[in-house]
Amino acid sequence: MSERAYWLAWSQISGVGPVLLQRLYQHFGSLQAAWSVKSSELGAVEGFGFNTIQKVGKERANFNKTNHPEEFLAQHLKENPNFWTLVDDEYPRLLMETASPPPILYYRGAVELEENLGQKGLIGIVGTRQPSEYGIRWTRQISTALAKNGFTVVSGMAEGIDSESHVAALKAEGRTIAVFGTGVDVVYPAKNQKLYQQILKQGIVVSEFNSKTPPDRTHFPRRNRIIAGLCRAVLVMEAPIKSGALITADYANEFGRDVYALPGRVDDYNSQGCLKLIAQGATPIPSELDELIKMLGAIPQFDSIPATVKTALPQLEPELQKVIETVSMDSTAFDIIIQQTGMAPGLVSSALLQLELMGLIAQLPGMRYQRC
Repeated sequence: MSERAYWLAWSQISGVGPVLLQRLYQHFGSLQAAWSVKSSELGAVEGFGFNTIQKVGKERANFNKTNHPEEFLAQHLKENPNFWTLVDDEYPRLLMETASPPPILYYRGAVELEENLGQKGLIGIVGTRQPSEYGIRWTRQISTALAKNGFTVVSGMAEGIDSESHVAALKAEGRTIAVFGTGVDVVYPAKNQKLYQQILKQGIVVSEFNSKTPPDRTHFPRRNRIIAGLCRAVLVMEAPIKSGALITADYANEFGRDVYALPGRVDDYNSQGCLKLIAQGATPIPSELDELIKMLGAIPQFDSIPATVKTALPQLEPELQKVIETVSMDSTAFDIIIQQTGMAPGLVSSALLQLELMGLIAQLPGMRYQRC
């Protein structure tokens, strides 16, 4: 609880985003420790230049005049009772592995832990706010098929494709997650109030913005990275060339997610973005839904390690065991391994090398590691 208070306090300091927060955590071992160091000591952390240090020092001093972090947490919980920080076990695993996961992720609704742990398929569906009958029909069919086959549909609750995907998943008695660009208590667009109430019963609403945060045009691109980060794959149903759905697809590519696009006519305005994605390597959504479900079902899950492999691991020293437990069959970033183990970077690096020599893990490009 104490460490959560300091994650929350640091998140209130402007200029210290997700990347710098993780570097602070790694360098000092906890954000509680980082909060109490002299401003000059922050210079040892990559990304903290003179101007940033001066600004952080001033804001931190002003914060301490009015609040102690733990007192601030108690006050914050009155209006924001449910949130995860990057040090919480329940924080969505796939999102945590991205380059800039939200340090604080607020939520409302019925949490399903399997989704957070990456043990259930989360599929993003995005597209234009003004879909054609063709786009609506395919969105409804695909969302229904996904829900009936045990997938969770993730979207952004916007008008058009987003809302259609949520509604279809709910009608099929499936799970759905809505990612907001507002606080989790601010429904946007307002006409989706009934849909919002239904989602709270059969899924969750998440946001990196605290309660009462109103809509802001700068929030929605940031919201799109969360949609991509939560999911194993993203489906773009209909999207003009300048659609926000293409931002989600870009993030999905950056995060190593599979991207699918609904083919359309070459002279159709709403299909131009999808055709561009397909030309760039996105997988065309097949006309046979069974084939699509099969393709999505083949994406590795965190729980895909066979029991025989799990029990076949040799007896490892405690530090090696601690490290290998954080490495997935998909891939895990070096920084995430440090964060989850709480070990010093040098010790983690040494353990990874030993595990690699033992043939238990493999190093991938970009300082990422995969369990063999």
